[in-house]
Amino acid sequence: MIAMLIGLIVFLSGCSQINEPITPESEGIWNSYFVYPLSWLIQYFANLFNENYGLAIILVTVIIRTALLPLNIKQLKSTKAMQDIQPELKELQQKYSSKDANTQQKLQQETMALFQKHGVNPLAGCLPIFVQMPILLAIYHAIMRTEEIGHHTFLWFPLDEKDLILPFIAGITTFLQQKLMMAGSAGANNPQMTVMLYMMPIMITVFAFMFPSALALYWIIGNLFMIAQTIFIRKPMMRDTNTGGDKK
Repeated sequence: MIAMLIGLIVFLSGCSQINEPITPESEGIWNSYFVYPLSWLIQYFANLFNENYGLAIILVTVIIRTALLPLNIKQLKSTKAMQDIQPELKELQQKYSSKDANTQQKLQQETMALFQKHGVNPLAGCLPIFVQMPILLAIYHAIMRTEEIGHHTFLWFPLDEKDLILPFIAGITTFLQQKLMMAGSAGANNPQMTVMLYMMPIMITVFAFMFPSALALYWIIGNLFMIAQTIFIRKPMMRDTNTGGDKK
């Protein structure tokens, strides 16, 4: 699934030239139906607030993240359902630990029966990611390819120039967002997840030093939104589910 996700990102990134300005005349499905509408929306809000493109980027990011919230909640529910059946799944893996073909076939059959028993779809948690990715990547393209953004400043930084402070804020918020997501989850003690916990913030910080500040601003707002989502939606959801499990 990770390989498929990376392939999707590479495919969508190649749909158009990242350095090519986006205009109403830009051709192609990717430009016409994904990138330009978001570029237009950024410019629309900027014009409403006296050419404030920084505020426009914040508003559009929040709007898109809010629109994607139902998918995020569905993904969280699917992830929680998978966590709930982990003890039973581990029992099956121990029961059918032999690597011969017949035993592994029996393990697959028992695993599918377990999924059906609890109404769990192992792919349900991944599908929302594939739906969100084109939209989030389109925001990235819209910010990078909207020429008007490059002529304005927000707070202390020009939107088209690199900044020395924003990359660290982007890295810190990425770390906090991932830390909150991992807290209490099945992957909290997973060595690979621990590596990602520290690698992702470093990668985002490095990328933020390489790209214009407008993109770092987008990453920061997206991280803050996900942090709020984790605090106000994910944690209560998991607490309620765990309480329900205790009552059973």
